[in-house]
Parts: sequence; C-alpha cells; structure tokens
Amino acid sequence: MHWITRPGWPGNLLAVAAGAVTSLALAPFDVWPLALVAIALFYLGLRELGPRQALGRGWCYGFGLYGAGTSWIYVSINTYGGASPLLATLLLLAFFAAIAWFLALPAWLWARWLRRNEAPLADALCFAALWLVQESFRGWFLTGFPWLYAGYSQLDGPLAGLAPLGGVWLVSFALALSAALLCNLHRLRARPSFLAAGVCLLLAPWVIGLALKDHAWTRPAGEPLTVAAIQGNVEQDLKWDPAHIDAQLALYRDMSFTSKPVDLLIWPETAVPILKDQAQGYIDMVGRFAAQRHSALITGVPVREMVDGQRRYYNGITVAGEGDGTYFKQKLVPFGEYVPLQDMLRGAIEFFNLPMSDFARGPAEQPLLQAKGYRIAPYICYEVVYPEFAAGLAKRSDLLLTISNDTWFGTSIGPLQHLQMAQMRALEAGRWMIRATNNGVTALIDPFGRITTQIPQFEQAILYGEVVPMRQLTPYLQWRSWPLAIVCALLLGWALLAARIAKTV
Repeated sequence: MHWITRPGWPGNLLAVAAGAVTSLALAPFDVWPLALVAIALFYLGLRELGPRQALGRGWCYGFGLYGAGTSWIYVSINTYGGASPLLATLLLLAFFAAIAWFLALPAWLWARWLRRNEAPLADALCFAALWLVQESFRGWFLTGFPWLYAGYSQLDGPLAGLAPLGGVWLVSFALALSAALLCNLHRLRARPSFLAAGVCLLLAPWVIGLALKDHAWTRPAGEPLTVAAIQGNVEQDLKWDPAHIDAQLALYRDMSFTSKPVDLLIWPETAVPILKDQAQGYIDMVGRFAAQRHSALITGVPVREMVDGQRRYYNGITVAGEGDGTYFKQKLVPFGEYVPLQDMLRGAIEFFNLPMSDFARGPAEQPLLQAKGYRIAPYICYEVVYPEFAAGLAKRSDLLLTISNDTWFGTSIGPLQHLQMAQMRALEAGRWMIRATNNGVTALIDPFGRITTQIPQFEQAILYGEVVPMRQLTPYLQWRSWPLAIVCALLLGWALLAARIAKTV
C-alpha cells in the first residue's frame, strides 16, 4: 500500500497502469468493476502527496488513461494522415503528454486546497465533486475531448439507471464517490455513526441505479417507423478520390433502389462526397424515388454557402422525399475537419492537409430535421460524444440520429467506444437512436441504450429494423446537469472553506 500513497517512481508507474486499466472497463472489453479499481488507485495515490508531487502523479494517471484508451488515433495519423511510423508515434506521445494535464491539474488542486484526510466522508464527497469537474472540463476546454468518461463503463452495469436522472456525469460521480468511500470505510470504524453514514452513501447510488435500470421515463409518440440504414463500406483512401466519386454515388443509389420499402432511408456521413449544390440533381432524383415509396431520405453531404460575403463549407445532413431540413455540424474534429493554427500548421506534414479539413462550424440555433411528421435530432460523428450538447437537441426531438464515418480508425477499438457513447445518449434521453456509418457499427439502439439490431463492421450491407418516436422528457433532459453542478459547487466550496478555517485555527 505504501507504494501507492507515497512519492516516487513505483507510485507513478502504478498511476500509469491505473489510468490504462480504465480502457478495459469501457467498450469493447466492458469489465466495469475496473473503473472502480482505477479511480480508487488514483484517489489513494494522492493521499499523502504534496501539490507538486500530486501534479506528477495525476499526469502519470492521465498519460496511462489516454495512452491506452485513445491509441487508435495512431491509425488516422499514420495510415490516412501520411505520417511515418516514427513521426506518428511522436505526435501521438505528444498528444498524450499534453492531454494528461487534464488529470494533472485537478490532482494539484486536490493536494493544494481540497484534500481532507481528517474527515473521510467529506473527503470522499469532495473527491467525487472534483472528479466530475475534471470530466466536464476536458469535455469543454478548447472545444473539448469528451472521451473515456468513467460513467460509460456502466452502460450495462448496475448504475445504468442513473443516466436518465443526471446523464453520464451522474454515473461518473457515483463511481468516484463509491471508489473513495471504499478506500475510507476502514477509517470510519472507530465512529459507528460515521461508518453507518458512509455505508449508506456507498450503497445508495447502486440501489437506486438497479431500481431504475429498466424504468421507462418516456412513452411512444406514434407507431413504429421502419428503417433501412445503408453501410457502403467505402475505403477511406478512395472516398475523396475524384476518380471514384461516380462509383460511390452509384453504389448508394443502387443499394437504395434495391432496398425494401421503409419509412426512413438513412445514408452515413458524407455518403454524397461532393458539395450539395453540385449533387442537387442526384439528391432530388433519389428523393423522388423515396417520395414515391412514401419514404424520407436522410444523407450526409458537405454544403457550400456564402456567409457575410465569404464562402463557407459545412459538414451537413439533408433530408429529401417525405421530410425536410438541412443541418450543419457544430462540433468539429480538430485536424480532421478544421486545423487549429492552420496558418502555421498547414503544409507542415500531410496529416495537416487531410481531405475536407476546412469545414466551418454550423450555427448554434438550428431547426431539427423533419421526417414522416416527426422531429429528428441529428448528430454528425463526433457530436454524439458531447452529453450536454446532445441533450439540448434531444429535448426537442422524437428520435435521435447519428451518422458517422469511423473508417479513419481501421480495426481499432475507437469505433466501438464511439458506439458505446451513442448508446449512452439514447439511455440519457429515453429515445431511440439510429446510427448509420460508412463501415460500422451501423445499429439501432432502444431507449434503454441497448442495441436491438446491427450489421457487422467492414461489410457492405443494409440494416433493416424499426424505431419508435418517443415523447416526454427524462429528468436529465429536463434539468440537464444543473442539480449535479450545484451539488458539486457546494461540496467544493465547503472543502475550500474548511481548509481556510483549518489554517486559521
């Protein structure tokens, strides 16, 4: 135990290992108890450290977390970004080293201002609050990278029932609180009343989560809609090749023409690999076919528009046939869809010149898509991983739709983590989710976050199934994260005040 709590390289190496273990708690491994183990090791590792030592310990944990959990980024940098194996590895290590500060700074704050070893119950509560702050911060700062949240480990676990109450962040809060309490129970044995309170705090989220796991917060708003989602399985190195554009357009046209009649015909992100104004005739033609079948065609397509005298390009979704609307993506992927500091970086290496990496951000207030008389909340690829952003659209919707192109990440675990986050959005909102991708995983997800049907990755196929429009709001859609944010603010304020009083005594 002293290796964990004391300064030195053994504890730092253990912190790296603890961070790395988190990836095993998430998709595709889903060994959810390991999330508790990882957080408990992180908590114990900060117990006796000074602020500077805690900074290093937190950085080690963050490096392990992202090093294991997002190593799939290497595929896009090396295979599709044109970087050599050495350069790709160096870029990836630099990314891990930079993003690890998201865990290092909270660790420093904990050791400097918030830790309360003399009050184990208060210490556990404040640690859970700080854990939530660091997760939300890394989903916001510099557009955010909201990946590897601990709460995703509970999609099929006992705490899943908490997600409709407070989203994935409430689940993360419960995990962090449970981990800290488990580490502190032995310190409460001398005071039976405090031990009883600690046990109650420990058990409460698990009992509530289990009790609400299959509770239906929403109700059907109409009859089921039939869906056909087309997975084209187009190779990424061919997708933007002008010599192969006609073949791709023919592929989606022919697969649609031979598909069964359905209410919703869904194509994935940028299934139409040319600008909408150039492809309007093609979209109208397929739209007329859909209308004749009383269907709505929903497809990803890049859009060009003039805004304030400047030409802007958007990653978009548009509806044809029995529906209406065009949506522009708001949450853009750094380097994939826009290049930060592009005046400095463009041209440096091929990775900074990826196709379609000059998109503009869509406006914040956009109408939802309309299809077959229902409102559909659209998320393009990366957007579905932002809990609060997704909730804002879901609140106005009857159905959820995410289209993506995860071909960038090959056979890695990245697309499976992405799918897990889409499942959590469906659970949080209590709504059906349609997920259409270029090469998988294309799936239908029910309001409990469960996949009802899917087709294999890396196959050209059509997914058929049914979804049900839903009405009413889950508590999370109604209140979002505000109640939890207020609780965390009070807990952290209490810790800061207690620390200041202790210094003056």
